[in-house]
Amino acid sequence: MAVGSAKGRDGVRDQASVDHLVTLLRRFTMETERYIATFGTDNEMHRTDLNALGAIMDASRSGEPMTPGRLSTQLRLSAPATSALLDRLENAGHVRRVRSTTDRRRVDLVITETALAVGRALFMPLSEQLRPVIERYPADQRALVADFLTDVADATRSAADG
Repeated sequence: MAVGSAKGRDGVRDQASVDHLVTLLRRFTMETERYIATFGTDNEMHRTDLNALGAIMDASRSGEPMTPGRLSTQLRLSAPATSALLDRLENAGHVRRVRSTTDRRRVDLVITETALAVGRALFMPLSEQLRPVIERYPADQRALVADFLTDVADATRSAADG
């Protein structure tokens, strides 16, 4: 039987297993949302602000500059909403808008040390709780889970994109 197949000798049990995984993913999503909402409230930041910082940090790590237009598309925000978001982040010292060194017409978003500190404050406690759980599993099972979560994230994005 192929990995991920819901068919087998006992299709009912296999379907229940799939349904159980979907329920667990929903529970994980709800707990993650609760964790981030609590952090945002405690740090007086909107959820969208935290999402934007994450997107800009990811772009920075990948070496591809984040622009206001890309951020708007990624977060599904209008141009005015993106401008207001960037104004908040810039006023809080999390982001700087700078002219691109390769295309003077383009504005790049640069993450600041203040934002990186916020990211550490958000993710370090979570990492400290998750790391021992993840380390309990052998490398081959972690690789399988990584593939599964990648596929789940891609499927979720596809559902959002319609």
